[in-house]
Amino acid sequence: MRIESMPIEELTLDHAGIGLSPEAMALIDEVDGLIDDFDDAERYRENRSYVPSEGALLYQALAAVTEQDLPIGRVFCELGSGFGLGVCLAASLGYQAYGVELDGKLVEASRRLAERRGLDITIVHGSYFPEGYSQYEGVAGAELVRPESTWRNSEAFHFSPRFEGMDHDTEEIDVFFVYPWPKEHELMQDLFEAISSEGAILIAYYGEGEICVYRKTLE
Repeated sequence: MRIESMPIEELTLDHAGIGLSPEAMALIDEVDGLIDDFDDAERYRENRSYVPSEGALLYQALAAVTEQDLPIGRVFCELGSGFGLGVCLAASLGYQAYGVELDGKLVEASRRLAERRGLDITIVHGSYFPEGYSQYEGVAGAELVRPESTWRNSEAFHFSPRFEGMDHDTEEIDVFFVYPWPKEHELMQDLFEAISSEGAILIAYYGEGEICVYRKTLE
């Protein structure tokens, strides 16, 4: 899936043959159990306000881009991090790993997961829209609302947002991961294009075994 008008290229990576590390397998198994045992799991499933991604696919995709040295650095951020599986998998691969999650119960569950596994991660409690950004429902789906003043319309002003509680501006994040709702595919690509720097990587899981890797390019 590619938005032709954006300065984003889709990368073709052969990651199917990458095996899972023992640590990754243990993380995936534990989170599968957390999802089943979580006090509000049935409510989440019924309301479809939380749907987990496929951890094995994320691990393979992230391991592939890492082995090929595609990211400029090793800062990872999952937008909508849920139980923290993606963040923990990134940390296990040597990334300084962050997650942004709106649900406080999932924030606490993911922090406890990392503590049990001895992984150093940061989970930010809040929206995955940085300050100045939001969304509205357009005709074809969710649309991105940008700050009134950005580098796009004022050379004298450069706006690089930061999630509260994170040590890096969004332009310092090397790899983003998202699992967007069906009507938010273009929205999340818009957000990635708006807040990331040239060379940043976006890994997007679209469900049913489909995972895509993008890189931001020069406009």
